[in-house]
Amino acid sequence: MRFRLALCNEVVRGLDFPAQCALAASLGYDGIELAPFTLSDAPHELSGERVVAVRRAAEQAGVTIAGLHWLLIRPEGLSLTDADPAVRARTIEVMRRLVGLCAELGGSYLVHGSPAQRMLPEAGAAQARGWAIEAFTAAGEAAMQAGVTYCVEPLARRETNFINTVTEAAALVRDIGLPGLRTMLDTSAAALTETASAAALLAEWLPTGLIAHVQVNDRNRRGPGQGEDRFGPVLRALQEHAYDGWVGVEPFDYLPDGPCCAARAIGYLRGLEEAQT
Repeated sequence: MRFRLALCNEVVRGLDFPAQCALAASLGYDGIELAPFTLSDAPHELSGERVVAVRRAAEQAGVTIAGLHWLLIRPEGLSLTDADPAVRARTIEVMRRLVGLCAELGGSYLVHGSPAQRMLPEAGAAQARGWAIEAFTAAGEAAMQAGVTYCVEPLARRETNFINTVTEAAALVRDIGLPGLRTMLDTSAAALTETASAAALLAEWLPTGLIAHVQVNDRNRRGPGQGEDRFGPVLRALQEHAYDGWVGVEPFDYLPDGPCCAARAIGYLRGLEEAQT
């Protein structure tokens, strides 16, 4: 089984977007997973011409814009849990518009990580959690209307105090109960937080239909194959459960640099695929 691999574009953000797409294609990636902040400080306000140009750049290079992630880095000042209703309203509006941007670019999913923008305060955590649920509900409704999937990402406890495990994310998704809202698995976050391995989590949760996306990276924040984590069992679990979604390659520590990290990651992952067939 050959997985669809998408390179998270911030890995090579030193290049302009057409060059990012060309590099990803030359390395054998099937898609680009786009961080909106790499396009603009106000990515939710991109003009129609710019959206067309971004999509055309990917098409001309021969890659797909698979989806969006790192959603709330820009514009600054966003938060799902801020006590100011104006801040929360602005955040929800940005989330809705990024859903629309994803659909316009031909993407199929959005990954909501953005740990700082969902932190629960020490005082009033229950109320803040309710505000976050309102925001995720709005995003799920927008995603359903746009024909894409909005994924709530479990993140390590060192990054945020809200939604750290797949179990927690799945409970939230089930409580909201919208088909446009699901969760996903990031292998680095899972290695740092979960008691079960990433492969075991996939075996448990893929049959539920709640996991709509997977990102692969080592717990040391480097690319797959650049640390102690082993990804053969991860790919095997995806294969055994007939996962047909995208696999995003999302390192944060680019060793020795972004392009080399991207090349090494796909070589490692494709090699594992071949070894398992």
